[in-house]
Amino acid sequence: MGSQVYLRFRLSQHNRDIELMKLLIKYLGVGRIETTFRDSTIYLVVGRLPDFTQQIIPFFNKYPILGTKSLDYLDWCKVANLMNLGSHLTKEGLEEIRQIKSGMNTGRHKE
Repeated sequence: MGSQVYLRFRLSQHNRDIELMKLLIKYLGVGRIETTFRDSTIYLVVGRLPDFTQQIIPFFNKYPILGTKSLDYLDWCKVANLMNLGSHLTKEGLEEIRQIKSGMNTGRHKE
């Protein structure tokens, strides 16, 4: 179809908190740390679907995100579920994922 869906979980912190990020990776049992050269931000990154469904989603279901980011998390979970079902391999599923993505983060309308 000419498109590929790539879902990832990315948490950012100042690089002074690298030990905290390492502890999160150890606690979750998944993820890696990525750094940037342009600023002092580090990222905990998870990119495998099984890691989302077995570690990340259960963690945030147990310890919910508060505020506006919780809405992005719920949308992110919808995409993870669609991918688990294989919907991202169909034209319709791909369009549904695009629609969800367009409403996330800066695309979310203030209510």
